Amino acid sequence: MADEDQELEIRMDGQNLYREEIFTDRRVGTIQRLTPVDGDGQVDTAREVVFVGQTQLLTRAGPLPLSFDIPGTTLKEAADNFAASANVAVEDAMQKLEEMRREAASSIIVPQGGAPGGGMPGGGVPGGGKIRMP
Repeated sequence: MADEDQELEIRMDGQNLYREEIFTDRRVGTIQRLTPVDGDGQVDTAREVVFVGQTQLLTRAGPLPLSFDIPGTTLKEAADNFAASANVAVEDAMQKLEEMRREAASSIIVPQGGAPGGGMPGGGVPGGGKIRMP
């Protein structure tokens, strides 16, 4: 219980700062260009620029936001690599959704087989009310 009494410490890492710029085609998604900066906001040339893509996958349950890294050293390279990176993110999301569906299906509690004669022994649930975990 001592852990519950401790306050959550939220601290910004001043050695790992990035300037964020967002680019969009207003149709498919956005590309974030994260330029590393030092504590004074000056470009940190010792670290590489990072590109992150964002788009949505439309599902029966509604839009599913996707975020993914895009390889490249320039904005043009990132834009050219957007589709391939998005496709990988969609495949990963579909695999995770399928895995979650399988886990949910396998966690269903199934009552054990009924008693001889198929009656309800003792007025209870068929099978004596015993729960069997799959």
